[in-house]
Order: sequence, then structure tokens, then C-alpha cells
Amino acid sequence: MSTQPAPGPQLSQQSNAAAIKAVPFGDSALMVSVFSDDSGERQEGSRKLRELLLDVRPQGLLDVVAGVDSVLVEFDNLAVSHGQLAQTIRLAVAGGFGDNDGAHAGMHFVIPMVVNQTFAPDLADVAAELGISPEAVLGHVEDSVLNINLLASAMAPMMGRVQFPGQVSRCKEPRTNVDPGSVMVAGNNAIIQPFPGPTGWKVIGRTPLVICDIRENPPTSYSPGDTVRFKVVPESEWERLEGRFLRTDSYTIEGAH
Repeated sequence: MSTQPAPGPQLSQQSNAAAIKAVPFGDSALMVSVFSDDSGERQEGSRKLRELLLDVRPQGLLDVVAGVDSVLVEFDNLAVSHGQLAQTIRLAVAGGFGDNDGAHAGMHFVIPMVVNQTFAPDLADVAAELGISPEAVLGHVEDSVLNINLLASAMAPMMGRVQFPGQVSRCKEPRTNVDPGSVMVAGNNAIIQPFPGPTGWKVIGRTPLVICDIRENPPTSYSPGDTVRFKVVPESEWERLEGRFLRTDSYTIEGAH
């Protein structure tokens, strides 16, 4: 399959739920998204689109790959054309997009985060970039209820939106290795590193919980559509919580649910 958008007209349709655009992407895919000036609405709409398409399973559908604010719909081009599939998506959206909220009930997670010089090497830089104090940065993170929009590489939860007063840039020089549990931000999104690996996101803390464990079935307890709140906890909590698998009851905040 080609990885570049193919020439062709943009296919769009206005429904009572949303305005959808479907752009041909190579010979056997459509890039589908929701028209909105609000990034949060685009992200939420893309999540619902993915759930709806996986539920309806239009003829020829092969896979639906989640992006930050769009979905890549891969299909068998011998079974259906770009235009036919786009029309099917329009009809599915018009008939059930607004009713699809129940496709995934959504769970809420409170994730403890320890902040110190070792665990939060970029916190001061993020504060300087936003023009606020490090404490204020953490306050915005704690006050935000984040939606898991998609699972990125290694099942890392990609979350938005942190209510920062601006956008956070990525590191000028990406790190070659970041410890698992690292809490990172870029733009107004947050992500947690499940396993050791490289990143260009800015690290502002670390959770002692294990967020992905291949010994568990399933290996994560979260999925797109779930919500997350972070809670900064003292370093003394690390030993008590270290290695505990993330579940909805791993850590609670009074009044958070």
C-alpha cells in the first residue's frame, strides 16, 4: 500500500452528528476525520469513528488504525472502492455516530506520579517555555482529566488534553532511552512510557505503577476512551506502589471518581 495520499477529490458529508471528511490515501485506504476547529472534538470524534467502524465492519474493511485526530481505514480495493467505502462511512455515521457512546463505557484511572530531579529532567524547561512555575505546570497536569485517544507504540496511552496555557515543544535532541513509567508531555498531550525506549517528549515525572505487563491478559487495563488523572505523590510512596499493575483501584483520590 502506498504511504502517500493519492490524488483525488476530498469526500465529505455533513450529518446531524458531525461533518466527516474521507480522503483517499494510496490505493487501498481512506484517511477519515471529523471537521472541527477544536482539537479535543477531533480527537474524540476519531475515537468514536474507530469504534463505530469496528462495530459495523463495512464490506472490504481490513483495519482501522487510530491517529491523534484521524483514523486510517484500510480496505480491500478488489471488494470496494474509495467512493463506495466513503459513502458507507457517511451512512454509518448518520445512522449511529451519536449513539455510539455506549460502544466503550470508559473507565477512569488515577495515576500517581513522583517528581524529583531524576524523574523530571524537563520540568524546569516546560515551565520556562510556558512562562509559569514548575509547581503550576504540575497543577495543570493534576487538574486535567485526560482522555486516552489511542494506544501508541508499545501500547503507550496517548492522552489529551492537558490544560496548559500554551503548547509544549518536543526536545531539541531526543533521548535514546527513557525509563518505563516516565510521564511525558508535548503540545497539550501526555503519554506514559511503558517500556525503556527513545523519546522526543519532555519528561516531567514518573509513575511507580506498571502500565503494561505482557504477563497480564490483557497486557493493559486501559483502552481508548478511558480517562486519566495524574496525582503527584511524595517519594515515600514509591516503595509502596512500585511494581503494582495499573488498575482502576491502584490509587484513589478522594472525590476523583
